Amino acid sequence: MDDANILLELETTIKNHIADIDRRKSELKKAREMMESALQNDETYRLHAEEAKKAAKVKAKTKFEILQLPQNRQLSEKVKDLAIEIKELDAALSDYLREYQRMSGSTEIETLDGEVREIVYVAKLVKKSSR
Repeated sequence: MDDANILLELETTIKNHIADIDRRKSELKKAREMMESALQNDETYRLHAEEAKKAAKVKAKTKFEILQLPQNRQLSEKVKDLAIEIKELDAALSDYLREYQRMSGSTEIETLDGEVREIVYVAKLVKKSSR
């Protein structure tokens, strides 16, 4: 097979795979709706769900009050800041790894502690209109 035929076959496979995923997502949505309907039609479940909702509100209020204490507010800010820093560092690391792989041709890198890690990329499709 020449490259053009291989590419066309791959494109067809991708399109069929996307259609299969979309079909199964639709099926899953319907099944979840049916399951939720079955749960909502059960009086015991509805009663327990309402009690759980009330308990969740009390828990959320208590959490809010605890996090308003000065020492906990500082800790909460630290947690948020660290999460943001990690996200930014991960994004930079991704760029560095892409460049490292391009320049070295290697898909592995040894960390400072001697552990060998593999460089892996994840590809996904997003609808063009959502970008």
